[in-house]
Order: sequence, then C-alpha cells, then structure tokens
Amino acid sequence: MTHHEGPEWFHAKRYGWGAGLPCAWQGWALLLGYALVAILSGIFLAERSLIAFLAILVPLTLLFVLIASRTTRGGAWRWRWGKNKDSW
Repeated sequence: MTHHEGPEWFHAKRYGWGAGLPCAWQGWALLLGYALVAILSGIFLAERSLIAFLAILVPLTLLFVLIASRTTRGGAWRWRWGKNKDSW
C-alpha cells in the first residue's frame, strides 16, 4: 500500500469507502465549519430560496469532500473490507 505525503486530518474508514472521523484538530475544524455553514444556510435560506441554499451547499459539500479525500490517512479513498488494520 502506498502512503501519500502530506497532512493527515481524517482516519480512513475500516469498512467501506471514504474517510472516517477526524484525527487532527484541522479535521475537526473543517468538519465543524462545514456543519456550521450548512446549518446556518439551512436556517436562513432554505425557506426563502431553495436555489440560494443549494448554491451554497453543493459547492461547500464538494469542497469538503475534496479536502477530506486529500487529507485522509493512508492515501486515496478506496473500498476497505476491514481486514487490514494497518491501512488506517
């Protein structure tokens, strides 16, 4: 398995595809910031303008996923079956 060089803010999931919980303060800050902006935009925009809400939420989610995928411990996201504990 190849390890990437760079920051490691999230654990790789043991089962499935993607990232698990944050393992560094930067990951927690990113997750908290994402949740805060998503909740606040939902509170203030969802009932008034669904288009404005989606215009904020969709790019925000894509950015969050991109950052999380590049800062996950163990490298690229791939399907994991849980057998190799060294992968995270």
